[in-house]
Amino acid sequence: MDSQLYFSPFSATFRGRRITFQRPVIMGILNATPDSFYDGGRYVAPAAVLAHAQQLLADGADIIDLGVVSSRPGAQLLDPQEEALRLVPLVRLLRQELPSGTLLSVDTCYSLPAAKAIEAGADMVNDISGGQFDSQMFPTVAALRVPYILMHTRGLPNVMQQASNTHYDDIVDDITCYFQTKLQQLHSLGLSDIWLDPGFGFAKTTDQNYQLLLRLGELIDRFPTNPMLTALSNKSMITRRLMDNQDVSGLPASEFGTLALNTLALKAGTRLLRVHTPRLAKILLDLLYPFNEQ
Repeated sequence: MDSQLYFSPFSATFRGRRITFQRPVIMGILNATPDSFYDGGRYVAPAAVLAHAQQLLADGADIIDLGVVSSRPGAQLLDPQEEALRLVPLVRLLRQELPSGTLLSVDTCYSLPAAKAIEAGADMVNDISGGQFDSQMFPTVAALRVPYILMHTRGLPNVMQQASNTHYDDIVDDITCYFQTKLQQLHSLGLSDIWLDPGFGFAKTTDQNYQLLLRLGELIDRFPTNPMLTALSNKSMITRRLMDNQDVSGLPASEFGTLALNTLALKAGTRLLRVHTPRLAKILLDLLYPFNEQ
């Protein structure tokens, strides 16, 4: 039996530079927000943001995903102008100080901060709304010709966990229809580098999150040309199932829960892991994909 999981390489174009990924990609989360569910307030000052970005890279992140607005359940989004004012200086700082060629994603659901961040030096857009919160998001990312992460959700973060948003006839079929519709819209605008995110923790109950995880391979098989990103890191679907979330070896127990669920996601065929702690994800990839170096 083969000792490592099969991985199908994929490519994307970042500012005219075509990059091929030979093993799953680690996207390091950089929350420059005062109210993130995991690390709110720790990385708000520019110096702290830069230091954390440097640490994420040192720990194995292939992409830095920078966000300045919390999207946790119940959160209120910022006005796009205010978000852009927070986001753009940090993008400029990271682009100036991080090593040349560092891939920088911006986590935003509005076209204005997305466009200004790309102008300031970001490489791609990670949109939790799937274009639902801003009618100009799809035309904007298509015009910018940047890789785009299309996530599944329903409703704004402050209402997404209401019963009306968490009802599914069949969760995989419903998400499939959602992606098919939006991919058709994006393709009609000429965008080709589109990654998918099933939106664990967004408009889904804990049980639905686990149903989706166990059927993730089904969903991935339906979109063979669109790499799937899995963002499970430290989410409530983990902490709610842990009787004790006390630190283990200096890390929350939810980090080890994240490691376990990411293993299932990789087995299902996910190609990108979005995580708070890249060094654990890198250990996992080094074990499972020892010969597939980036």
